[in-house]
Amino acid sequence: MEDKEDRASQRSINDEDLDHENTMSILVATDNHIGYMEKDPERASDSLVTFEEILQIAKEKKVDFILLGGDLFHENKPSRKIVHKTMEIIRKYCMGDQPCFLEFLSDQSINFAANSFPTVNYEDPNYNISIPIFSIHGNHDDPAGDGNLCTLNLFSVSGFVNYFGKASNVDDITISPILMQKGTTKLALYGLGSVRDERLHRTFLNKKVKMLRPKEDPDSWFNCFVLHQNRAKHGAKNHIPENFLDDFLDLVIWGHEHECLIDPQYSESEKDIYISQPGSSVATSLCEGEAKEKYCGILRVVGKNFRMDKFRLKTVRPFYTKDVILSETDVDSFDDAAAQEYLAEQVEELIALSEREHTGDIRQPKLPLIRLRVEYTGGFSPFNVNRFGQQFVKRVANTKDILLFYRKRVLTVREKKTNDVGTVRIRPEILDEVHVEDLVKEYLNSQENKLQLNILSERKMGLALQEFVDKDEKEAIGEIVKLQLRDTQKTLSTKNVRYENDIVQEVIKETERSRTVEPSQEEDAHTRKILKEAVQHSQSKVQDTPITLSDESDGEDGSRTTKTTRGRGRGRGRGRGKERSEGSRKTTSARGKKPQILFEDGGSLSFGKNDSRGKLSSSAWDQNSNELDEEDPFAFPTKRKR
Repeated sequence: MEDKEDRASQRSINDEDLDHENTMSILVATDNHIGYMEKDPERASDSLVTFEEILQIAKEKKVDFILLGGDLFHENKPSRKIVHKTMEIIRKYCMGDQPCFLEFLSDQSINFAANSFPTVNYEDPNYNISIPIFSIHGNHDDPAGDGNLCTLNLFSVSGFVNYFGKASNVDDITISPILMQKGTTKLALYGLGSVRDERLHRTFLNKKVKMLRPKEDPDSWFNCFVLHQNRAKHGAKNHIPENFLDDFLDLVIWGHEHECLIDPQYSESEKDIYISQPGSSVATSLCEGEAKEKYCGILRVVGKNFRMDKFRLKTVRPFYTKDVILSETDVDSFDDAAAQEYLAEQVEELIALSEREHTGDIRQPKLPLIRLRVEYTGGFSPFNVNRFGQQFVKRVANTKDILLFYRKRVLTVREKKTNDVGTVRIRPEILDEVHVEDLVKEYLNSQENKLQLNILSERKMGLALQEFVDKDEKEAIGEIVKLQLRDTQKTLSTKNVRYENDIVQEVIKETERSRTVEPSQEEDAHTRKILKEAVQHSQSKVQDTPITLSDESDGEDGSRTTKTTRGRGRGRGRGRGKERSEGSRKTTSARGKKPQILFEDGGSLSFGKNDSRGKLSSSAWDQNSNELDEEDPFAFPTKRKR
């Protein structure tokens, strides 16, 4: 320990050692989660306000550049409002005539290979960048979907952010550093965007993670590595151990962990490496680690020496948490009213504490976040949390989840014998074996809920929910409901049932009894296929909209071409996994005509009729006929021919 402290003191920088020509100043922040709780009327702007404060600090302190450690956005596809506001803030604080004194030395085509314009933005003659931003992606804003893109790609192509650290092959990773120099100080910046921890853990074990070093005088460079992975051990392979890091690194900026430990600390391994964990700038979970004060830091590097100056973020919403063990209080276990009164007093104390500790910044919200972790073992009973929180409306920001009830877990004899290995945690592999459709079926069939579905199938609703969760298909649930309604209508029409209520109910009951038989894999595959076609059919309707002049552009041959946007009109774009084949393209005809999907082989698929090649379209119902197309599951039954 003394040896480490001696080495730490040797590498620290005093104020007299700082000079503008040779000192590289870097503002460091991670996990901004812009857009978190954007639909909450009270907390919607929290992340944006604090992000603006971070950039304001960078401008006031005249840093050379800003380094972000992932999760700039809370979602892979943030809303237009969030993207627009973020661009507005970056343009306000990072663009200008102030010169950037960094000399870029490495091959930009390699450092920014994943970008359409592999050029560092402050050297681009089309932009005036005073404070460049360098960022990797996190697990929340990671690339996905068609083109494997994320929002950082948009900010990169628009010149706002230098996006780096994207691995093209996560099973064999080679990290080429960004090399920059200011005076006599030379920085080698390594970056690796978020990869699933188990997979990256295996890649490290297979020695497939390589970091390139400059050939000329490699020991003269200050080596900094920024990554976004689990640092805390959540399982045997669900984290990245510090001993995996290369020995030549000087400092690691560790993202993803939200607890603020920004002061550089020696690695717990035997390697001579410092680790700084800036933490998040907005609380995304009501846990103890998020309740600590939040900071951003300015890393100052002179040669091989460095120091981290931290700045408290004054616009962060106050957050206080407290543990309460009811069995250790004077409250009677049979008196629920007394327990509620006691917990209300604890909340009042924390509200008063937040008023006393307010930073005084007018941008800091006044309503605090409060969480009481209440252990109710010993005969106590939990009560309605929402009703309890109503008494603190307009005084606490999170009235719906102020209380968290839990029972003290009693270890079994076997667990006590094996407790010396550390904290018992649930293995992620166990969660991977749980299927969404099984949970839906169990919930709908439980006696507690007493839900009776006459037309809708639990199995098909589960499949639709799985599409919604896994692929962000927001139309899936609505389309599967419509599909089953049409199937029921088709059954009634096929059996020539007159619409008397008792007969209709009997047919519906027969349909319900037929669902008790476990469906085969072929039936499930057919349902997924029908669901996919239904969602695509629903999306295609939205694209049949009037074309504005702003969507048109001149083609290479001088003709006018129309650009159509994917998605659902007012809604957001499709989620992960919903990729389109590279050979297909979409065009929209003139106003009033129906859209077509053109394929590479020359065939076409039109809506509202059968195409010329005899293939069924997505809506095979002929509007000029009253007959029901038996092969089309999407056709609404009408009057049959007599």
